[in-house]
Amino acid sequence: MGRPSSLSRRAPGAPSRRNVLAGIGGLAAAGALAGGVAGCAAPQALSVGEGKTRLRYWHLFGGGDGINMQGMLDAFRAEHPQIGLEAATLQWGAPYYTKLGLAGAGGRAPEVAALHLARLAGFAPGRLLDPFDLELLREFGVRPEEFPEGIWKRGAIGGKQYAVPLDTHPMVLFYHTEVCEKAGLLGDGGKLRPLEGAQAFVDALRAVKKVTGQPALVTETLGPGVIGPWRLFSTLYSQTGGRVLSEDGKTLALDDAKALVALEYMRMLVADGLAVKRVDYPGAVGVFNNGKTGFYLNGEWEISSFLATGLPFSMTRVPNLFGRATTQADCHAFVLPHQDDRGGESNRAAHAFVAWMLQHSVEWAKGGHVPAYLPALKDPAYLKLTPQSEYRTVVDDVVLDEPAWFAGSASPMWLELGAVFSGVLTGSRTPQNALAEAKKRLRTLLDTRNPFGDSRNAAGGASA
Repeated sequence: MGRPSSLSRRAPGAPSRRNVLAGIGGLAAAGALAGGVAGCAAPQALSVGEGKTRLRYWHLFGGGDGINMQGMLDAFRAEHPQIGLEAATLQWGAPYYTKLGLAGAGGRAPEVAALHLARLAGFAPGRLLDPFDLELLREFGVRPEEFPEGIWKRGAIGGKQYAVPLDTHPMVLFYHTEVCEKAGLLGDGGKLRPLEGAQAFVDALRAVKKVTGQPALVTETLGPGVIGPWRLFSTLYSQTGGRVLSEDGKTLALDDAKALVALEYMRMLVADGLAVKRVDYPGAVGVFNNGKTGFYLNGEWEISSFLATGLPFSMTRVPNLFGRATTQADCHAFVLPHQDDRGGESNRAAHAFVAWMLQHSVEWAKGGHVPAYLPALKDPAYLKLTPQSEYRTVVDDVVLDEPAWFAGSASPMWLELGAVFSGVLTGSRTPQNALAEAKKRLRTLLDTRNPFGDSRNAAGGASA
């Protein structure tokens, strides 16, 4: 995985819109090389009926998420016949963010869009994004105090709210209930008994391996665009109390001793035969789905894969192994891409849409995501969702990347460090070598200019 070498070094002064456009073009090239994608098709708009307020919404949700999103959009249209909602699904990852950035830089963007919250700081709020009108959100029934404080603050830059979180999608622990029962790991109600501490988790893995004769844990360890190893490291490292970057995302803050605790634990899992050593993303899903292992570490969105096959499984939070019950995550959020003439009825419609989506996010939670809108977490309909509601308390302990332009979902940091830490799991790198290489690559990213321009970064810390 190459570094984003097409991006120029940091230069003094705020860039012009032409320079922003040029920088986004460079990012598109880098993203295509890193992610194996070449671009995305233009969004297909629906015609707006006469007398309706036009509302364009861009998002990147496919698969099970796409099905759930479509159902919500259809319901919104039915309840708001006066709004002509045009929804466009664009290609996930670098192509999506490139197209959204170009639209914002040109001032011809949709009224509302989805964005990963950890990418906000690098997306030039104030230039490529417009702030929300909090009074308008209140008018439609949504207030800042109805969100976890840390997640809400990550949407604020320079005293203005540029992102409103829809959910958090953390790394969780899937477990095969029949296998774990045979291993003696289930307690009351057939739920996994709490596993506290690194040794307790190892003991559980050994108990499962004794039952199956196979490695007890599977997670993505290799493949094109591999990011699973980074997400595993981020989870374990955060539990030691370490952070990757400074709170403002501008300097390196890796703690060598704490990072080696996480990396050596990762290496031990495969070296001792407790985790599958060489498996790509689809392969990891298949291994767990075939009942060949007891545990699977990944984002909660794969719930749809296992519900579809009828696998006997459940889900819980990643165990507290190193002192803090934190886990790696990002959040889907709504943003207002920059429009030169934002305002009027279309802007009201955008705020009404965001509020309605939050107030109906129990439907969104069916795909595994934890609602960021706190009233949804208390909704009886959500509490009845199993296993989706089993790990809801993690909303207070998710750890997002520190605010840097190169961080967040589908980011250069995930790709760069995913490739480095993959070697720890497959045996091609020692933990010490991986740490040194990770620091080298992070320094290169820190020295590389943000292609979207100065974000005037004032977002909160990494732990939400």
